[in-house]
Amino acid sequence: MKFSVTVGAAGLGRDPRGLAELARVVEGSGWDGLFLEDYLVYQGDASLPTYDPWVCLAAIATATERIRIGTTVTPLPRRHPWKVAAEVVALDQLSDGRMILGVGSGDPGDPFMERRSARVLAEMLDEGLEVIERLWSGEAVSFSGKYYTLDNVRLAARAVQRPRVPIWVGGNMLVPAVRRRVWRWGGSCAYKGNTGAPQEVTPDDVRRLRAGREIEVKVSGGDPAAFAAAGAAWWGRWIAPGPVADTLGIVRQGPPAL
Repeated sequence: MKFSVTVGAAGLGRDPRGLAELARVVEGSGWDGLFLEDYLVYQGDASLPTYDPWVCLAAIATATERIRIGTTVTPLPRRHPWKVAAEVVALDQLSDGRMILGVGSGDPGDPFMERRSARVLAEMLDEGLEVIERLWSGEAVSFSGKYYTLDNVRLAARAVQRPRVPIWVGGNMLVPAVRRRVWRWGGSCAYKGNTGAPQEVTPDDVRRLRAGREIEVKVSGGDPAAFAAAGAAWWGRWIAPGPVADTLGIVRQGPPAL
């Protein structure tokens, strides 16, 4: 099992320079990954200064050599999939093959989602992922969907990782469409229940989600050893925005010992 830290790029010390320094401490303290939440205005506290996570990831990539980096998660319908495809390739090159793309449909209440329904956001997520995978092939892509259209477009730059950069799917694992995406794309950072009434993910949930499938599952909370026995590949620690010294103190404790 690998261990990661997740933070939002928001608040004191969470600007690109501060996150690069945090990443050095994460790597030096024995963790295996540092992942960023993807907000334009930080959820729950709009007064916090919020920084572009993709710029921050570039700073993190250049400040580290070993840890995996990525988003958990990017609300893909908020962004053009071809822009995400190109940015992920650039970050995978910059980090020498350490990038992971976490995606979700996003919150219909997000002010930047243009008041789209949950159904529309889910459809855009599915379509956007198909566009990204095709563009990552390096071949010319023509695509005519409900939300996105491409006419013989080629992104010649390729990621370091083969066959592609890992994709982790977020969302409520109790929803059949979320499980379907997890199985389709081979990775999960899904939670359980809705955001207003979250439920605890259990080792049995991991076993059911995997069910003989070769997928990478990231969890948080609970007993890391029990999750490892259930086949989870990652256990993550989320650290809320707060004083820099508090964040560094948690990170310097290092990951759990199995």
